[in-house]
Amino acid sequence: MKLGIAGGLTRSFIGSPLTPLFLLAALALGLVALVTLPREEEPQISVPMVDIHVRADGLRAEDAVKLVTEPLETIIKSIDGVEHVYSQTADDGALVTARFKVGTSSDAAVLRVHDKVRANLDRIPVGIPEPLIVGRGIDDVAIVVVTLTPTPEAAGRYSSADLTRLARELQVEVAKLPDIGLTYIVGEQPEEIQIEPDPEKLSLYGITLQQLTAKIAGANRSFQLGTVREQGEQQVLVAGQTLQG
Repeated sequence: MKLGIAGGLTRSFIGSPLTPLFLLAALALGLVALVTLPREEEPQISVPMVDIHVRADGLRAEDAVKLVTEPLETIIKSIDGVEHVYSQTADDGALVTARFKVGTSSDAAVLRVHDKVRANLDRIPVGIPEPLIVGRGIDDVAIVVVTLTPTPEAAGRYSSADLTRLARELQVEVAKLPDIGLTYIVGEQPEEIQIEPDPEKLSLYGITLQQLTAKIAGANRSFQLGTVREQGEQQVLVAGQTLQG
């Protein structure tokens, strides 16, 4: 039977006295490469991400998408090195995340986004404050996500504020675990105090909405004045108080 090229080479090596020498040489080269090749026990992979937080007080999510999110996405996509752009839009705000190519310097990524956003502030609607730019890395990506939601039977007994309070308590306990780095809460809804002014009473007492707003803001402030020692313990003196639900 006529052998092909591979078969001929195989037959030659099987009968050749040089085959063991080739095997020993390959093994020696492998050992040399294993010893001399630089390596890290915990290699750091640079996958920089940059978050752009935008406050849009008074804007509904639908309007914020058109006025804030989409123009900002267009600006971010034009930055050199940006691989993907993600966005989240809600009432009163938006979040745009730029993910750069692997190997891009984290500092350079933040600087590029900052310079690009600053150069295009005229494209952001009037009344929208300057975006907050925060750099992130691969270590900031969550590897465990816990979702809190009540069952249909218990939905009436738990409000969004209750779930937020429970999430904060859980966050404190999780942060105590060994080898835990960053923990954060997404979608929290803190407690709010809603005040509904009576226009007739405001008119009766000659109080404007601006005056009422300033009075409420002043009633929701506290200041640390200093400390005193009492019965061997140091006490903090606070002036004013915050509103309580």
